[in-house]
Amino acid sequence: MEQIFIEPFRFPFMARALAELVILGALAGTVGVLILLRRLAFMTDALTHTVFPGVVIGYLLGGEGGVFWGALPAAAATAVLLTLLTRHRAVTEDAALAVLLTTFFAIGVVLVSRESGYTADLTVFLFGRILAVTPQQLAETLAVTALVIAALILLRRPLIARAFDPEGAQAAGYRLGLLDLVTNAIVALVVVAAVRAVGTVLVIALLIVPAAVARVVSDRLALIVPIAAALGALAGWAGLAISYDASVHHGLRLASGGTVVLVLITCYVGALASGEIRRGLRPARRPA
Repeated sequence: MEQIFIEPFRFPFMARALAELVILGALAGTVGVLILLRRLAFMTDALTHTVFPGVVIGYLLGGEGGVFWGALPAAAATAVLLTLLTRHRAVTEDAALAVLLTTFFAIGVVLVSRESGYTADLTVFLFGRILAVTPQQLAETLAVTALVIAALILLRRPLIARAFDPEGAQAAGYRLGLLDLVTNAIVALVVVAAVRAVGTVLVIALLIVPAAVARVVSDRLALIVPIAAALGALAGWAGLAISYDASVHHGLRLASGGTVVLVLITCYVGALASGEIRRGLRPARRPA
């Protein structure tokens, strides 16, 4: 076990990759609970695509170091536009998401097609490059994590009220539009932080699956949040270790980001199966 889960992280590049995935896994798991409560999985999926033109522009202007700063304004624009569009009575949320997703992603595809020399490099950001994490990336991820956690702590009560009882939250004086903008911005920040590690395609799994597993395991919000955060972090560690061991010791090349996602999916299937087994073992209630 030490050879698989400890030894690989003695290398500096593996240690940086582990730190990045553990931080992102815990952060995404925590934010994923908010997404689950608000039923915003489709919105999250849209955000993972709308940052793509920002990724392309940032890469063309500043190389890999410019990806974060290119994706950030694209994510911010998506959060603002989505909030404004969904406030309009004639525009449904799914229609607004579809319009933004297709528009932004199409812009990214057009930009890539015009720069053929960069096409192969840019496709990496669809699937991630976790083993190439730099100290600068770690610093940016930590900054995003601190900002998001601070926002969640400061706005915990209104965000929970908005999720469970929108009418009551509005009656209590909370501005729903502002809370929606904050929620969209929080999700966008996590997507931007994770895009280089696991890519725009796989980041949705980091945000949704840990919270989904935690929801299967417990009904209590006080337990769901730490379970989701812990599972996100542990899945990052396990997926990275398994992919390294398979590639180095068994000649089986496994993409690190994809392996992390498969670990999460395995946990989800296992949680569902164990829940069904527990329900099957309960004694049937006799009719009164």
